[in-house]
Amino acid sequence: MEAKNEWPELMGKSAGEASEQIRAEFPQVVVHVVPEDSMVTMDFNEQRVRLFVKDGKVVREPRRG
Repeated sequence: MEAKNEWPELMGKSAGEASEQIRAEFPQVVVHVVPEDSMVTMDFNEQRVRLFVKDGKVVREPRRG
């Protein structure tokens, strides 16, 4: 089975709920919660998932990298 890289089903969910679901599926990844318009590094890290949030809700599709 191929590793999951995206979580479109988490759009609109709370940051906490999304983080818990990702960690349940992939305990080895680090989940970063950042404001929607934050500047972030462009390096690729398959052990990282960023949750871009506005008003506590996920506003961009979470993906590994």
